[in-house]
Amino acid sequence: MKKVTGIGGVFFKSDNPKAMNEWYAKNLGFPVSAYGTTFDWRHDDDPSKRGSTTWSAFPQDTKYFNPSEKPFMINYRVENLVALIEELKTENVTIVDEIAEYDYGKFVHILDPEGNIIELWEPKDEEEGAAE
Repeated sequence: MKKVTGIGGVFFKSDNPKAMNEWYAKNLGFPVSAYGTTFDWRHDDDPSKRGSTTWSAFPQDTKYFNPSEKPFMINYRVENLVALIEELKTENVTIVDEIAEYDYGKFVHILDPEGNIIELWEPKDEEEGAAE
């Protein structure tokens, strides 16, 4: 079974997310919004399929990374999240929450052996279309 297919996002805590966004926009050219930035790309094996990777600064007091006490979270893109979670359960991996489904995909959070929170994301119906 194919597991991780790429990085879906990098999320980290910041003392001042707004200032951090402004710094990255000014100095590195990130096209930021209040939620960070999204880098769009195309699949190497099928350029008609689009994907994205998100970069986002969160406030220091965010609860989104709980129960991890680490200042970051990596989001990994996966295929067949339901089957992957069942497999992870057999390996006694800590599953933090239930699978949540949104119009842009399914998500669940797990912990690695050092307590780092990992967000697993199965994108829903990635856009297809000609190169722009």
